[in-house]
Amino acid sequence: MPSTSDLLLKLDRLAGGKDAEYRIPEESRLHARTRRAYTWVFWLLGFELLLGAGAVVFALVLAGEGHRVPFAVWMRTVVVLGMTATLFYFGWRASLGWRWAYMRLRLFSQIFPVITLVLSAIPGLYPAWMVTEQIVFSIVMIGIADFLTSDHMRDAYRKPRPADPPRV
Repeated sequence: MPSTSDLLLKLDRLAGGKDAEYRIPEESRLHARTRRAYTWVFWLLGFELLLGAGAVVFALVLAGEGHRVPFAVWMRTVVVLGMTATLFYFGWRASLGWRWAYMRLRLFSQIFPVITLVLSAIPGLYPAWMVTEQIVFSIVMIGIADFLTSDHMRDAYRKPRPADPPRV
């Protein structure tokens, strides 16, 4: 029976692709600025999770009171919760030094606000409360991206040189 560690490494291989085996040097991972950045990232992701759960609860309350809740709202709330859970996984693996996870987390924290703001600008797609939630979500995601794109973090997770061995 495979261990949990083996399963996580297989998941990492699937999610990380060709760079799945590379970890940053331990001194970079344990650097105070790296740890501080992840502390903020996890707090902000926690806020995102609460925001997403709050949107689901609000939609459930509205539906329970007989208000029509559009399908787009249900899809958005479910997708955001799933996405936030995925970002927690990426954040956790990145904080352990996996470069692939850092790259995914950084990419998604930069792309999701754009997608969210574009969708919220489509007239009539979401009710006003959902548009407000999406704007707040985007602002928090931009904050996460800001921590991840700092000079220190980009240097700590820089692309390995061909001579750098994988650090598994």
